[in-house]
Amino acid sequence: MEAWQWPLWLQGLALLWGRAAMGLAQSPTGAPPALACSAFSQKSCDECLKNVSCLWCYTNNTCIDYPVRSILPPSSLCSLSNARWGVCWINFEALIIAIAVVAGLILVSVAVCCCYCCYCRRRSRSRPDEEEEQLARKREERRLQSLQRKHERKLKHDEIRKKYGLLQDSDNPYSRFENE
Repeated sequence: MEAWQWPLWLQGLALLWGRAAMGLAQSPTGAPPALACSAFSQKSCDECLKNVSCLWCYTNNTCIDYPVRSILPPSSLCSLSNARWGVCWINFEALIIAIAVVAGLILVSVAVCCCYCCYCRRRSRSRPDEEEEQLARKREERRLQSLQRKHERKLKHDEIRKKYGLLQDSDNPYSRFENE
């Protein structure tokens, strides 16, 4: 029996993720050290947000280090409606809502695809076999009924021929018909 392996695309994704993490952990040699975010205070939002580790607060026009220990910046640091991260034209509240909506749509799409692939396709695969069997049974029933009606018609016709003397002799089917 062959040993189970991770799918190739998942291995590639893990490799890329590991490389990206190593690249973030090790800064390239010879690169100038990054300026502290507080150096961009009282300047512009665009200058502050060029450094991805900075957070711009519109209440007092300050550039502060993003609190990486907590996912969301605390309100004591800056309110979410006045905080900007990544881009200046969208506040942190709207950014969170937009990310949540996109993530929700992706999850719903994945769930719908899984339901379709696992449930509907499996159900549709088994259905034609059942339908084919049912059609074959009905076809056979109709054929048997047709044969039965054909046999009954033949018996009725033979009865009528016998009554009027038109029934031919089975020994000599080519006998001459005599008029009276």
